[in-house]
Amino acid sequence: MLRKKFKYLKLAAGILLSASMVFSLPAVTFCAEDSGDEAVSDASSDSHTAYYDQPADSNSIKGWPKGPKIEGESAILMDVVTESVLYSKNADKKQYPASITKIMTTLLACENLQMNDKLVMSQEAAYGIEAGSSSIYAETDEVFTVRQALMAVMLESANEVSLGIAEKTSGSVKKFVELMNWRARQLGCTNTHFNNPNGLPDETHYTTANDMAKIAKQAWFNPLFRQFITRGYFEIPPTNKQPETRYMLNHHQMMKDRDHEYEGVLGGKTGYTTAAGSTLVTFAKRGDMILMCIVLNSINGAYDDTAALLDYGFNNFERADMGLDKEPVPVKMLPCEKYILNNGGNTYPFYYQRRVYVTVPKGTNVKKLAKRQAILPNAVGPLRLKSKYYYNGNMVGWGMQYERYISSDLLL
Repeated sequence: MLRKKFKYLKLAAGILLSASMVFSLPAVTFCAEDSGDEAVSDASSDSHTAYYDQPADSNSIKGWPKGPKIEGESAILMDVVTESVLYSKNADKKQYPASITKIMTTLLACENLQMNDKLVMSQEAAYGIEAGSSSIYAETDEVFTVRQALMAVMLESANEVSLGIAEKTSGSVKKFVELMNWRARQLGCTNTHFNNPNGLPDETHYTTANDMAKIAKQAWFNPLFRQFITRGYFEIPPTNKQPETRYMLNHHQMMKDRDHEYEGVLGGKTGYTTAAGSTLVTFAKRGDMILMCIVLNSINGAYDDTAALLDYGFNNFERADMGLDKEPVPVKMLPCEKYILNNGGNTYPFYYQRRVYVTVPKGTNVKKLAKRQAILPNAVGPLRLKSKYYYNGNMVGWGMQYERYISSDLLL
């Protein structure tokens, strides 16, 4: 009964929004304890959190611009193209992610589902969450397209639709959680364990800012995923169970025409539970830099923290072209190899296929960056030579060169 009451209140709010079409109004929120609701805290306070005076770990890098103080316990700021970490604070400390979990859920759906396929809500999915939890109040046997369902997950943070996506992708929520953890390990996450697809409170459901950056970066480079995380407004027309149109507004308040609008913000995902505090993932672009900011457990203002970090990144750093020589890079051969490979004693070339960039403090002489190289094995196809560039021990960019011929082509 309580669920129905929330449903009609929210439908009324949606109808009013449709009538006025004033998209800058704050979203109506029905809060429940540990609801997974998306009301990211932005309340100002005269007193700071216990984490405010804790310096950023990145401040220890010699010559690196000093990072701002923030309220959040953990944070990371990264250039998504070069993977240069510009700011890091407790980035490997385990935290509850809340609804930014849905970035992984949506990524997996984008990798495994067709957007125009039908998704039918099961009773277990439709009624698998508490009343008051973030929801579009989907009903048992209600039919959506996968695209509509993912819009509900990313814009309205619909917890019950996240369960429906999990069932559609893997056949069951349990199997989908296994897929989430497998994909996290594949992306190099070492301190992450998911136990549900929506981020509702669970002691065994955690991640870190560093691991979340790996997941969010991978998601950003999926063109389908970007359609959902950058969308500001979406409508789901009447369905077989709902006679009214659903009007959905992205909860991220730093997007254009929102309460905390920030120049260059492309999109992101919010999260909040009592246990997790406010969590926020944000993508922003200025000039040729696209920065990704992740803030975890920010009590007094995830938006203020994110704005401070983005200001720090855009004001203090720049993208630089390494201007690399396009000539092949030879790799020293073993003495015996010149007798079994064509021309093996002279060249074993690797070629760049695209330009290489680094993100460094403004004014840096990139010719003085340290470089470390490693040949990466490849079970099928040519070897790769990966070059990483470092500013006083901090990786600021990398490039990949590819062997022109595979070894079998060079055999005498």
